[in-house]
Amino acid sequence: MTAAGHLVLENDLKHRQQVERPRIIQQITEARTHGDLSENAEYHAAKEQQSLNEGAIAELEDKLARAEIIDVSKLSGDTIKFGATVTLVDEDTDKKHVWQIVGEPEADAKHGRISITSPIARALINKKKGESVEVNAPGGAKAYEITKVEWK
Repeated sequence: MTAAGHLVLENDLKHRQQVERPRIIQQITEARTHGDLSENAEYHAAKEQQSLNEGAIAELEDKLARAEIIDVSKLSGDTIKFGATVTLVDEDTDKKHVWQIVGEPEADAKHGRISITSPIARALINKKKGESVEVNAPGGAKAYEITKVEWK
């Protein structure tokens, strides 16, 4: 994963541990004061939130422990691989797309980052500038021309 993606996961983990966990514990404490726990909806909702938050914390800790950070700025070359920022032109519509190929946990298509396991990324791996690729996406086959490969 990229250093930026690792930082996002670390920040999410810290927020869940230092903000969400104490907030949920406070909700549980307040709900306990309302009497019989067996019929206390606030208590059960807070316990459910606690369970979900603790599960998310465990998942983030696991991802961070197994993460291998790759400094994309030190990569180079003409061949597309993990970390590359690729500019594509749709051969049907001439619409330009810019994608950075990143690890699954940090993928965010709205911000131009696609997972290495996505159909587009798999089609791009080991290709070079000037080549055409056909992507079998869920919406049907699309053809793109690779116009730029960058490392940033």
